[in-house]
Amino acid sequence: MRTLKVEELVKTYGDKSLFDHISFSITDQDRIGLIGVNGTGKSTLLKVLAGMDQAEQGTIDHPNDYHIEYLDQEPRLAEGDTVLDQIYYGDAEIMVTLRKYEAAVFALEQDPANEKMQQQLINMQDKMDQLQAWDAMTIAKTILTRLGVPSFDKKIEQLSGGQRKRVAIAKALIQPADLLILDEPTNHLDNDTIEWLEEFLPSYSGAILLVTHDRYFLNRITNRMFELDKGNLYTYVGNYQTFLEQRALREEQEQQAERKHQNILKKEIAWLKAGVKARTTKQKARIDRVEDMKEKTFDTNKQTLSFQVGSTRLGKKVMEMTNLSKSYDGNVLFKDFNLLIKPGDRLGIVGANGSGKTTLLNMLAGKIEPDAGEIEVGETVKIGYYTQEHPPLDENLKVIDLVREVAEVVHTVDGSVITAEQMLERFLFPRSQQWTLVRKLSGGERRRLYLLTVLMKEPNVLFLDEPTNDLDTETLTVLEDYLEQFPGVVITVSHDRYFLDKSIEQIIAFTGSPSLTTFYGNYSEFREQQKQEEEQSQPAKSQAAQKPKRKKKKLSYHEQKEWDTIEDEITELESELEQVQTEITEAGSDIGAIQPLYNKQSELEEQLEQKMVRWEELSLLIEEMKEES
Repeated sequence: MRTLKVEELVKTYGDKSLFDHISFSITDQDRIGLIGVNGTGKSTLLKVLAGMDQAEQGTIDHPNDYHIEYLDQEPRLAEGDTVLDQIYYGDAEIMVTLRKYEAAVFALEQDPANEKMQQQLINMQDKMDQLQAWDAMTIAKTILTRLGVPSFDKKIEQLSGGQRKRVAIAKALIQPADLLILDEPTNHLDNDTIEWLEEFLPSYSGAILLVTHDRYFLNRITNRMFELDKGNLYTYVGNYQTFLEQRALREEQEQQAERKHQNILKKEIAWLKAGVKARTTKQKARIDRVEDMKEKTFDTNKQTLSFQVGSTRLGKKVMEMTNLSKSYDGNVLFKDFNLLIKPGDRLGIVGANGSGKTTLLNMLAGKIEPDAGEIEVGETVKIGYYTQEHPPLDENLKVIDLVREVAEVVHTVDGSVITAEQMLERFLFPRSQQWTLVRKLSGGERRRLYLLTVLMKEPNVLFLDEPTNDLDTETLTVLEDYLEQFPGVVITVSHDRYFLDKSIEQIIAFTGSPSLTTFYGNYSEFREQQKQEEEQSQPAKSQAAQKPKRKKKKLSYHEQKEWDTIEDEITELESELEQVQTEITEAGSDIGAIQPLYNKQSELEEQLEQKMVRWEELSLLIEEMKEES
């Protein structure tokens, strides 16, 4: 088992402790989700593990040939390289072979009659056979195609920002690595691509450590959770749902321990006040003990964002769109769109990147004009707009002063007042941090502060453009609770399926047609209907699609060796699976024992399925060879 071990890691930022002597290990097949409030150091921890940042104390130990592949939130790709140059980078033999093979193919395409080039291609085909590199090449090109990067020979500088992010994801996925680190991989991906990534990652051969705000993605990928909180690292076995249950139990135990501690402390103080006679040394020891108990602290003061802020009164008329149309550079984004927005509506705008979602939102906000049609806006409408590219915050202001410039107070539904200081506390900015300069905040903390400034204006129509990007899961949970209580209208552009399911009741979908689709229901219900329609529209297939196979006259050395042992490996996996299933039965209701067994069962079932598919491929190849001979 190849393991990465971290011992007593320490990292500070100014007077803030990001890691306070944290220790953990990562082993094969771990699928770890790292969560924590923005500014706690999640991205910093990923960079320290990837060797892009340094800790002040502690050790990181792993085998010498242990390879870590890291996907940054803002990846950097080499200008001048083609897409395939970036995908097949590195010194690993299989990557070098893939680069040379692609170069040989390209050279022969330029000069098909060149015998030297023909021989070079044959040599590289043999090398590809020896390393079994065909599957790796197929996977790489499949990944690129599914991620929406079909032009493999394009230069990096010719790609858009979104395409570069997709190339970086493909680059991380195709590289052979012991540990794959992903920092917000779902940012700027559409829902179809995220769903494909969810299906792909379980088959990844190495361990995975990821930070993401997408809670469906987190729940479906992970089998362990790390929580970074005030310099401490808490580890949990299971996915995001299991983590929520276990964290609630941990916090309850902390509260019980604090209550017990306070009871003992009261008794000790009462004993001292009573002046009970005792030997001097014993008396002094007891006084010292009381002083130590007074200094002991417990992590039970959990900050929350739970509140019920009111909004400006909204009349019966909100917005009405009539025959709305918009095109860019001859490309029709939507045409003849009609919609009536009523008080209390919750609308989600979904679709592929570049389809026009933000354009529609900007049009409703009055930032751009439609080509045709009109938008009628009610007289009482007061819009609050949370944008992807928010206006710069004044970095020279203190946090509290920035918020006070927007509003000194906000009003609750029941008519009471909440001060700027109280609102900041509820947005996870403690009093001590409120006097910090804005420029010292992390990127995620600035996004949280920007969200607060939008809500402080007490809008009655709230526009949210990709609100889940760069916000942590805890802030998102409370934002969802806020939206549930918000008395006005909410219109959001988002690719976060969990957020859409919890916060909206109607879908406006860009589906590639000039006619926008409206659907009453949440995103999961809409997606289910889409899949049913796709299945009904596709003609029945007589047989499943097969991967094209290269004709061979005999098995390669590696294939023959694989064929000689594969049946024994299948038998061994079946025996292991049977043993694990027996252990699950014997564990009964012991949750702590069952969870690792379930993870092991899932892993064995996946390995067995892969072996069976490979056995079938080799069997067919052998049959073809027999027929040819």
